[in-house]
Amino acid sequence: MNYGLYLSASGVLSNMYRQDVFANNLANVNTVGFKPDVAMMRQRGPESIESDAPMGQRHRLLDRLGGGVFAGPQHLNMTPGNFTETGGALDAALNEPNAFFVASVTDPSTGVAESRLTRDGRFLVDPKGYLVTASGSHKLLSAGGSLVQVNPNLPVQIGEVGQVLQEGEASARIRVVTVSDPEHLVKEGANLLRYDGSQEDLVVDESPKVLAGFIESSAVDPIKALLDVINATKSITSNSNMIRYHDLLMDRAVNVLGRVQA
Repeated sequence: MNYGLYLSASGVLSNMYRQDVFANNLANVNTVGFKPDVAMMRQRGPESIESDAPMGQRHRLLDRLGGGVFAGPQHLNMTPGNFTETGGALDAALNEPNAFFVASVTDPSTGVAESRLTRDGRFLVDPKGYLVTASGSHKLLSAGGSLVQVNPNLPVQIGEVGQVLQEGEASARIRVVTVSDPEHLVKEGANLLRYDGSQEDLVVDESPKVLAGFIESSAVDPIKALLDVINATKSITSNSNMIRYHDLLMDRAVNVLGRVQA
């Protein structure tokens, strides 16, 4: 087996994965409440060890080269973004890094409503008076678990602990949960996340720290994200060149050295 060729191919595939992750981060530099993904890598064992080859068939020098790298699981960087004051009556941000607003999302295939999490606090009131996310498609849940509904003909404002205020009275309070294990958060698109862990890990915050009239910017550093994309692209190019060099070397070994030996 040509170890150099396999190691170079491993480098191409792994860095393509890194490039995709970093490019997605860069594309969401202006997405409210977006959390960047961290591309993880892990070392792969040499072929003789992975296949559990007998000791007599192993080569110490080749085994020391390793088997390249694997793309590991992605992780979310939960560092909060900057908070921007908008003055919007229905804009809100969460000061705690592991806190999330909760929206109700209906599965189109089953019609069952499920809870999803978001950091995007640009809320709206739909024609029926339901408080919804910025897309207008998903209704917010109250602290008690019901949908938040208000009088659409009266001004609405969000208070400092998530109260929904109309004419100075709180008609409901927005549900805010704290996630104890962010490793189980899965992005679903539309700025929503699904929690795949135990529901007991989602703790309802009875007095959340809500920044009324603010929104949370994307946590992506645009300069760092751009440099990450460039570095991953360079690594892909370098490993691709190594594949070409190994291909040329094998060509010479077969067609030149083989002819000389003959």
